[in-house]
Amino acid sequence: MTIYTYKNCDTCRKALRWLDGKNIAHEVKAIRETPPTVSELEMALKVLGGNLRSLFNTSGNDYRELGMKDRLPLMNSGEAIDLLSSNGNLVKRPFLIGDGKVMVGFNEIAWQQTLD
Repeated sequence: MTIYTYKNCDTCRKALRWLDGKNIAHEVKAIRETPPTVSELEMALKVLGGNLRSLFNTSGNDYRELGMKDRLPLMNSGEAIDLLSSNGNLVKRPFLIGDGKVMVGFNEIAWQQTLD
């Protein structure tokens, strides 16, 4: 599994501690420097039932500065995925993908049900 994180994100650190505590093997990638790929985002979108908004970090500065609240409803999935794959700041974190599983954000109960 691959987990995309931001080093200054408390939620990302909690997710990493949880994975380590459960001895779940994972590779860590810096989400800003190495955003998820188009194919990873497409898989995530499929697993998440096509909900584009769930992939976006809606509380981030880039989301606000780019006016995504108004732009996102007008975008098709290809445009949104291209944008996410080129700007890791826009991706909701932590973003975990692998073994047919996708987790966006950290909710311990959801992660427990999906990964444990």
